[in-house]
Amino acid sequence: MKLRFATLLIAAGALLLGATAAQAGRRCEAAKPTPQVIERGLNLAQRTAAALDAAHARDGTRVVLLARAGQDLTRYSQHWSHVAWAYRTPEGPWRVVHKLNECGTDQSIITRQGLGEFFLDDLWRYEAAWVAPSPELQGALWPLLQDNRRAGTLHQRRYSMVSYAWGTRYQQSNQWAIETLALAAEPHALRREQAQAWLRLKDYRPTTLRIGALTRLGGRMTAGNVAFDDHPPTQRFADRIETVTADSVLDWLQRAPLGGGVQRLGG
Repeated sequence: MKLRFATLLIAAGALLLGATAAQAGRRCEAAKPTPQVIERGLNLAQRTAAALDAAHARDGTRVVLLARAGQDLTRYSQHWSHVAWAYRTPEGPWRVVHKLNECGTDQSIITRQGLGEFFLDDLWRYEAAWVAPSPELQGALWPLLQDNRRAGTLHQRRYSMVSYAWGTRYQQSNQWAIETLALAAEPHALRREQAQAWLRLKDYRPTTLRIGALTRLGGRMTAGNVAFDDHPPTQRFADRIETVTADSVLDWLQRAPLGGGVQRLGG
């Protein structure tokens, strides 16, 4: 179904825990998006909505893990930079719930957006990918994602782009997404440690990034949203940074298996 421009930009997205501009691990920029960026972002949003509507009509899909390629991470052998939960509202349009960094600081928020807003960014690649969780997980996630309080249950405001996958001092966007999945699957996992225990049980495997000491020092000194002090010293001093990447989450949902195959839309 062809979506109107106004529908894609609809402000269904009052912030759950704040009302400030934010990006997933990126600094806020004063420059407004160009007409080309707006056109390409809305085009990708429209195509994504059409594909998700088709999946809903075909098999009842109403929750997906949605990925975008906002940054060039090829130096780390990663394609996708950020995952979010997208759900189909009772009224029909799809909404996105995800965690965003507040303008390059060490703080974050959980926000709700339309697909147009989600892709209205100067993306590295205008591509999208998603995985539909199992019907049972969708059934648990669907009401949780629409409940502001429950969606923020495991949210840690302190943010680091490279937060330790099995730590609780910081939390990055992809980490919140899978810990919230654990909460949906195991409602008694009300603490991050419990959610992470469930993830280990289900064989989630974080990505180990090779980040040298000079790069770590430079990142820590110049960016408020980068910290390494939550990583175990033995790993950190060996330049092994274990964190939750979008690619690892998509791979895990298929391997576990907790969802279907990865669906992709090219640029």
